Amino acid sequence: MAKNNFLPLRAKILEKLKQTEIDWTYRLECQVKPIFGQFMEVSIPGVGECPISISDFGDGYIEMTIRKVGKVTSGIDRLGVGDYLYMRGPYGHGFPVEDFQNKHLIIAAGGTGLAPVKSVINYFYENHGLLKKFDILSGFKTPSDILFKSDLDKWAQVFSVVVTVDKADEVETEGAVNLQAKTNSWPSKIGLITNLVPDLQIPSLADTRVIIVGPPIMMKFTAREFLSRGIAKEDIWVSFERKMSCGLGKCGHCKIDETYVCLEGPVFNFSKAQNLLD
Repeated sequence: MAKNNFLPLRAKILEKLKQTEIDWTYRLECQVKPIFGQFMEVSIPGVGECPISISDFGDGYIEMTIRKVGKVTSGIDRLGVGDYLYMRGPYGHGFPVEDFQNKHLIIAAGGTGLAPVKSVINYFYENHGLLKKFDILSGFKTPSDILFKSDLDKWAQVFSVVVTVDKADEVETEGAVNLQAKTNSWPSKIGLITNLVPDLQIPSLADTRVIIVGPPIMMKFTAREFLSRGIAKEDIWVSFERKMSCGLGKCGHCKIDETYVCLEGPVFNFSKAQNLLD
């Protein structure tokens, strides 16, 4: 009998870790063996289905960090440890991790774009001798939106990690809304992630590889900054996280010109991605 590629498997929720007010990381009992950067189609019977990137994985489990933004993700948000999700996959092409070995790797992740690259970072954290140099740039709207706080602290013990926010958190003070002083609410960088690129130390252009993941406008201008630094477009990778639906190239929702993001992506080399207008 032919395999039904639309038939999901049941996965038990082993852990549910709060990241922000609307983001949770779910560890799911699962035997699939994904590659870095792939995604799963996640569903709740009678509610719907949506594509979710795999943020980490190991023996007998995968992790996904899910933001409550719609009907399906709101349904997932109501589930807890011991409940079940339904998944099919993994789908798509991932990051060429072997190509990054013995190179200077730079990851620039905006907002939830940190989730699809978390497994890559953890891989090199556990095998940090495989890289010549590793820079992680991560940007969020406010300090309250930061994902993987403990992981960022852990990675910073081994690699160069810079976190920036668009603005410090707003707080109510005696009926008024005031921006907390930078020294009190957020002692690190404030500004767009693109502002961090000019200050990067890049000893060798030929040995540098770049991953950029985030909102389309962020990826566009961040890639432009790296190109201005002399990084070849063939040495830059991006991940498109939007518009996918069936995951099998059947529905056409993710199609950009003649390219099916779910089949040829979600990870693209920038030499191709630069022509995909999302």
